[in-house]
Amino acid sequence: MTAHVIVTDEGATRLIKLRRPEKKNAMTQDMFRAVSDAIDKAQNNPKIRCLIITGGSGVFTAGNDIEDLLNQGTANSDPPVASNLVKFLYSLAHNVKPIIAAVDGVAMGIGTTMLFHCDYVLASKSALFSTPFSSFGLVPEGASSLLMPRSMGHHRAFAMLVMGRTMTADDARVAGFVNIVVAPGHAEVEAHKVAREICALPAEAVAISRRLIRLPPEDVTRRIDQENHLFTERMRSKEAVAAFEAFIGRTKD
Repeated sequence: MTAHVIVTDEGATRLIKLRRPEKKNAMTQDMFRAVSDAIDKAQNNPKIRCLIITGGSGVFTAGNDIEDLLNQGTANSDPPVASNLVKFLYSLAHNVKPIIAAVDGVAMGIGTTMLFHCDYVLASKSALFSTPFSSFGLVPEGASSLLMPRSMGHHRAFAMLVMGRTMTADDARVAGFVNIVVAPGHAEVEAHKVAREICALPAEAVAISRRLIRLPPEDVTRRIDQENHLFTERMRSKEAVAAFEAFIGRTKD
């Protein structure tokens, strides 16, 4: 388990906290694997009734670690080896326990798209949601091309996934993928209150009802695979290479 992911069980709730503040919780392959393991190991544990994913106070996650992403995307394995990001997404797709996300600060790329696999999302007033795939010459990931239009409609999804428009917490609540907006620094505390409310309900009724209102996991994983194939191809495209070179150049200035 990487030191950048802290997993603690508090009563019937498993808290998964991203902890890499010096990089705005940008997620490495090791972090994806650690979160995936924490989700997978909760599946057959009857003591765990609910999961919370958070980045702590001030930031959720800036998305993929750019260096890790470039290394993964330019690897010349054929067929490409499934990344830990894909394994993490599969864990979300097959998860049967309610997941709450507590978002305080920036949620970029996978930081936004993972929320559409969650069941309840709290965001602080300081939260910002962004999926700038096109500006990097890339395409959506995380089954977001399936889940985002279903959640908030084609037009809002196009603005985010294709145009790279940013949403505030209030915008996201109106769009329908944030349940409630809270004061900065309070998202995690409020998430625990929601978790206790869910854990107090009959477990089997919750599980069956949750399954009924969600898409079948095979539909979600099929889109994950489609997107991952195209994403991997795009990582090697001239557009993406130029965009990443420009980005790296700006960060070094």
